[in-house]
Order: sequence, then structure tokens, then C-alpha cells
Amino acid sequence: MRAEEEAFLATLTTGSRLFDDAVTNTRAAGLSTLSGDDAFVLHDTYGFPIDLTLEMAAEAGLDVDEGAFRSLMDQQRARAKADAKSRKQGSADHSVYRRLLEAHPPGEFLGYTDLQAAARIVGLLVDGQPVPSAREGDAVEVVLDNTPFYGESGGQQADTGTIRTADGTVRVDDVQLPVPGLRIHRGVVTHGTVGIDSAADAEVDVARRTAIARAHTGTHLVHAGVRNALGPAAAQAGSLNAPGRLRFDFTSPSGAIPTALLMEVEDEVNTILQEDRDVDWYVTTMDRARELGAMMLFGEKYGDKVRVVDMGEYSRELCGGTHVARTGELGMVKVLTEGSIGSGVRRVEALVGLDAFRYLNREHVLVNQLSEQLKTPSEELPERISGIVERLRAAEKELEAVRAREVLSSAGALAEGAEDVGGIALVATRTPEGVGGGDLRSLAGDIRGRLQGRAGVVALFAPDGEKVSFVVATTEAARDRGLAAGDLVKAFAPAVGGRGGGKPDLAQGGGSGVAGIDDAIAALRAEVSRAGG
Repeated sequence: MRAEEEAFLATLTTGSRLFDDAVTNTRAAGLSTLSGDDAFVLHDTYGFPIDLTLEMAAEAGLDVDEGAFRSLMDQQRARAKADAKSRKQGSADHSVYRRLLEAHPPGEFLGYTDLQAAARIVGLLVDGQPVPSAREGDAVEVVLDNTPFYGESGGQQADTGTIRTADGTVRVDDVQLPVPGLRIHRGVVTHGTVGIDSAADAEVDVARRTAIARAHTGTHLVHAGVRNALGPAAAQAGSLNAPGRLRFDFTSPSGAIPTALLMEVEDEVNTILQEDRDVDWYVTTMDRARELGAMMLFGEKYGDKVRVVDMGEYSRELCGGTHVARTGELGMVKVLTEGSIGSGVRRVEALVGLDAFRYLNREHVLVNQLSEQLKTPSEELPERISGIVERLRAAEKELEAVRAREVLSSAGALAEGAEDVGGIALVATRTPEGVGGGDLRSLAGDIRGRLQGRAGVVALFAPDGEKVSFVVATTEAARDRGLAAGDLVKAFAPAVGGRGGGKPDLAQGGGSGVAGIDDAIAALRAEVSRAGG
């Protein structure tokens, strides 16, 4: 039983280790604000939401450089968008696409009703250049006179499938609209050859399209549920509709949605699914759409004619995407997370259909495993785990106290072993692995106290993995000889790839080069020697 609890506690502590390290290094550097870099790494690498980091930092008595974190998040999103855009645009010059569109005006999109259609190849590109034909193994871009394939737009991912001619087959992996009105089917010739003017059979992957349509309909329902809960201020700010999952971004001036309210939204949406309402769509005028109260995306450009997707009085939006025929086809919507992605903008992520059922099944298995390991009924797990966490925190505090006593007990021996450098008593050494900033300062102060009456300098270096924290303390007699702790830090900090500062009597900092501790001590010794000489 105890072994099982210890294993579980180890799992709980893994995710918070990086945060603890960041707090230690921040305090060791004499700072009161956790850096944006640390917050970003916690989020990007370890999945810590910024809200959790802010809460944990507040409990530790620290602020967080939220502005720097937001800037790093913006930079990451910009890089991701640029990378995605470069992949989607392919290798062709846009002038090539425009010439194709001029030669072959937009054909009809048949995909609202047909997932398979007869077509003709009117454009063919290889390496961004027009070609009369392509053979097996070639990566191609195909233009059809009409198509059932949906091109990625409006947050909905592109269709995949196949284009077959009498002489060859193209596996369609992506569909993009590099210029308005032109659908480019990107893929690979998997068999034979395909050429311009060939009759073709275009067939969409039905399972993928249906899963995406369920997600897109789910996004409309979540949008309606969020607005019902928060009011009209919750305006859509972006979305992603992928097979079995959705992402919905919205403005929220009031901040996070309380968990209980989010669950009410989920329950309301699933009630609409259970009612199996019709999902209708129709094309009408913009004025009529406004009269009907259809939701429109702010900043989106619409023509005189618009497409409305209607689920009765619950949801009515302008949308060019594909949807299911009835809400019951979604099966289930399971909200996974809600969090901040920018100032005043929140994001809800959810699973739809079979993916939602599979998720709940995994959660059920996990809860059963925890119940078995902890010998606790599932309904009592929160209380049991809370108790384990409390014991863990108490054990960590006791461990810190034991470590502090052990560290402080070495002060006498270190003071007695002080090195005489030009008449100045120097204690410069590394401590055991993982000594915290508070213990390091206490030890330095204790050693300095034992050197009073002498000109003395104490410098302690605490390694922690590849990082190092350090503290420098000076006696009054040493300061009278021009040895200020802050100045001494400047003399050796570069050796450990760090920085720091403080007052003449006490300074501290941290670095990323633990291998440079010996060089740092040598640099400190040389600086003390110059003062002693």
C-alpha cells in the first residue's frame, strides 16, 4: 500500500519540478518576479496553463512577467502561422494560380450534397509549374472544373480522398484556396499517369469528412452555449474543426469561465444533441440574415448572398462549412479544457462523437486504476488524493528542514578551513546538490558570523542539475578593504554563465554553467588577492 502511494506521489511531483527550480533560481538571483521565459517553458513544454503558473507563483510570494510570456506566445503563434502558410501555399508562384483561375473560372463546389462527382482535370502543376501530365510518384497540384472536395477555410480542415482517371490515380492529401475561387487539390500520383483534360472521378474520404462535419456543427453549438452563459460579449475569435475534435476561441472580458458554468454549457449542448434537432442551411440576402438574427464573425467580409446554418432557435450562423443533417449525429460533445490564449481571449477545446466516448472510457479506466491502487471508492478519490498531497507537502517541508539543519551544521568546519588570501579569510566552495536559496543565504550568514573580527569573504555555489545558484557575503573588515559582495559577483559570474547583484554585504545570483564553478572560484580568489595585496 505504501509503495503504491509513493509511486503515485512521484507522479504528482514530476510536473511541478520545473516550477520549483524556476522559483529557486528566481529567489537566488534576488528577484521577486518569475521570468516570462520560465512561464513559457512551463506552458509550452510541460503543459502548465498560465493561470496555474500565476496561482502557484502567488502562493510562493512571486509575481510573473506575464507581459513577456504573452509576447513569447505571440511569437510562437506567428511562427506557427508562417510555417503553416508556407506549407499550404506550396511551391507555385501566385501568378501561376491567378493565370489558372483566369483560364478556368471557379467551378461549382458540389461537396454540400455530393461526396463523389464526375469532373475534368483543367490544371496540373508539378514543382509549382504547369505540366501536361504527371506520373507515379510525382507530387502534384490538381485543378478540377468542379469538385466535391472542401478546401481548408473558416476553421474547417480540408478534405482528403482520391482523384481517379482512366490512366492513373491521385491521392489527395490537402485542398487549399491560394487565391479566392481556386481550389488546389494537393497530393501524389500513386498509380499510372494523369494529364490535362482527363475525365476524372473525384471521391472524398467519407469517414473523415463526416467526422469534421460533426466537429463543425459542435463548434456552432458550443458557440451558442457560451453566448447563452456569458452574453453577447462572448464573440467568436477563431476556431478549428478537425476529425473528432474542435477548438473554439472567444472574447471574454470577465476572464475565465468557472468550471461549474462550463459544465452547464456542456450539458446544454448535449441536451440539444439528444433532442436530435434538424440542421438546415440555406442561401439568403445579408439583410434577411440580419433580420433572422444570424451570428456573423466580426471583421469577416460577406457578399450580398450569404449561407446560413440553422439549428432552430438555438443556433443560427453565417457559415460556408459542412455540417451534419441532425444534431443527434454528433453523439456527444465532451469539453476538455478552457484557458487563456491572450488578453481577453479564451479557448475551449472539446471532443465530438466516438472520440468523446473513447476519452470518457480512458478516464473511466484511469479512475478504476486509481481506486484499486489507493484502495478507495471512486467517489472518495478527491478527498483521498487531497490527503496524500497534504502529506506530501508536509514531508517536503520536513525534508527542507532536515536539509537546512545538515547544511547549517557545516558552517563551523567551513569557517575553520578558511583560506588566507593576502590577509583575507576566504571561504569559497560548492555545497551539496540542490541546496535551496534560503538555506544558501543562511549558511553564508552563519559562516560570515564566525569570521567576524577578520576581513572575510564567503562565496557558496549550489549546483542543481546544469544550473547553479550562488551567494557572496562579506564581513565589515573586508568591506573596509574595498571588497563589496556585489562587485565580487561581477568578477566571477561570467564563469558560470550567470548574473546577480546585491548590497556590499550580501549579493546573490544564478547561472546556467555548473561546469564553471571551479573557474568562478579561481576568478573570485584572484579578485580577493588583488584587494589583499
